[in-house]
Amino acid sequence: MEADGFVPSSTLESPAVERRVTGTIAATGFGILGNSVLDATGGFVGSFTPRMTGEPDFVSMLHRATPEPSASVEPEVDYEGLPQGAASSTHMLAGAVAGIMEHCLMYPVDCVKTRMQSLHPEPGARYRNVMDALQQIVRTEGLWRPIRGVNVLAVGAGPAHALYFACYEKIKFSLSDAVHPGTNSHFANGVAGCAATVLHDAIMNPAEVVKQRMQMFNSPYRGVLDCMGSLLRQEGPAAFYRSYTTQLTMNVPFQALHFMTYEYLQELLNPHRQYNPSSHVVSGALAGALAAATTTPLDVCKTLLNTQEAQAVHVIPAGAATAAAASGPESRYISGLSEAFRTVYRTGGVPAFFKGVQARVIYQMPSTAISWSVYEFFKYVITKRQHEKRLRGDRDGDK
Repeated sequence: MEADGFVPSSTLESPAVERRVTGTIAATGFGILGNSVLDATGGFVGSFTPRMTGEPDFVSMLHRATPEPSASVEPEVDYEGLPQGAASSTHMLAGAVAGIMEHCLMYPVDCVKTRMQSLHPEPGARYRNVMDALQQIVRTEGLWRPIRGVNVLAVGAGPAHALYFACYEKIKFSLSDAVHPGTNSHFANGVAGCAATVLHDAIMNPAEVVKQRMQMFNSPYRGVLDCMGSLLRQEGPAAFYRSYTTQLTMNVPFQALHFMTYEYLQELLNPHRQYNPSSHVVSGALAGALAAATTTPLDVCKTLLNTQEAQAVHVIPAGAATAAAASGPESRYISGLSEAFRTVYRTGGVPAFFKGVQARVIYQMPSTAISWSVYEFFKYVITKRQHEKRLRGDRDGDK
């Protein structure tokens, strides 16, 4: 193999192979079989199995292999290390799709998590577990109540995750080449995850505030626009970013741990970094669960800052209330991570910091599994199409 992954020209230019490659996406569809993606004709795509004579395979490699001499070579598609100019757009498109699917599919569980993190839940909003919460919400508030506010999250998730994954991939490869050329660097993965989080949260924080206000029990808002207008009138524009520093404080270690764990598990489960759906799902789920459980106390504080739960606000001493405290108790609000920590501790002690940890882990495991598997799949498909176009262009140029 050459530096970016090469296979013999005669192999890739075979008409039979071209039919297999284009047919996989354009006509036949995918089916998952073990460690392979199986098209309708029975051909393997992205498989671990060795290449047999007359059965060329489509392989996607992350790390550059040691160059081997070859008389006639054509570049094979490399969906992890994309060619200059194509990488950012591919990562952004794949990331946007992954973000929207992740948040929309898991939104009902996210609604339950928000409610279970309430410091003073009302009698009608006390749940034993996630399934009990979903059943009660549907039974008492209607079938569509668990997805109320999903539209504002979908609007924010697209651009947020597009920048998130594009920034992560760019910084990861740049730092990895600088620190450990040709190999994976856990330090680079962690730094890239932190940098991507800053961009992601800057876009997502306003959507998170509106979403969580609408998820609360007996939410007074008629819809997304009513909630946004009410926040602007009563609390000002700062309300949309009141939890931003807390969000970053939570998400920077969360994403650093998440990405480092994911990449480490990929080294164990998918050492050749081929497109392998099962390894992406398992690595994403375990990485999300570990990061979620570790950062739950910060998530509880973030939820309190976003929702400004009325009974919790009144727990803080009058002198500690910020801004317009002098005008009356109804004007108080909790501002800042330290104040949120004190309020949570005064309300329920140390156990209060782990309210909703079960729902958070149950939410994050499938959420990160969906995000990584969808992202890797679309990156694989888009890159494959780009590679086919380049091959056709090269062949036309040779003619």
